[in-house]
Amino acid sequence: MSESTVRIGLVLPDVMGTYGDGGNAVVLRERLRHRGFDAEVVEITLADPVPESLDLYTLGGAEDYAQRLATKHLIQYPGLQRAVERGAPVLAICAAIQVLGHWYETSSGERVDGVGVLDVTTSPQPARTIGEVVSQPLVAGLDQRLTGFENHRGGTVLGRDATPLAKVISGAGNRDGDGFDGVTQGSIVATYLHGPCLARNPQLADHLLSKVVGDLAPIHLAEVEQLRRERLAAPRRA
Repeated sequence: MSESTVRIGLVLPDVMGTYGDGGNAVVLRERLRHRGFDAEVVEITLADPVPESLDLYTLGGAEDYAQRLATKHLIQYPGLQRAVERGAPVLAICAAIQVLGHWYETSSGERVDGVGVLDVTTSPQPARTIGEVVSQPLVAGLDQRLTGFENHRGGTVLGRDATPLAKVISGAGNRDGDGFDGVTQGSIVATYLHGPCLARNPQLADHLLSKVVGDLAPIHLAEVEQLRRERLAAPRRA
């Protein structure tokens, strides 16, 4: 890779890749390549320390056991935390929100200390929330509705240093009845939206990329626009 190559960290895809969340890194790479940038996806598995020098990081969802493995690894190798300290953009999906928070409780009620870079905590909800989500982003520069598929039992509560990513129009989001999805804090953008999220929400993808390469002119891809139309029209499944 050349020094000018944008390096996108795909963090622990071997344990945090539920519902194709690894596709978010691919979307980021391809949207850069469409604009003439060199970009590479760097996979970081349980066999690797987490490098702090990458330009952008993505983390996906996981089940309880895999989530605990990921938490332990990120605490043991704190490259991601150091990258956050210097302002590297991070996209965290579903269980990654919980891992990056202060603590989360497993479905059996055991409390696990998290990485601590998000001011959130997560406890099991009475029932799992499953289905399509549509939300209106609350972040400056984002005006297109967000869509995704949620499937989680955990209910996440935001502390005073964390801000919701979006207001839920349909679906549950962070926890049923709360009315918000996701978290923004510093350079971290987090959401419960699978899909992969960035394939369904190109404006959010470009928002993250702009933190690395500067302002980006819009690109129009017919297949992406068709996907958005279909997903925005999809009914929520309880």
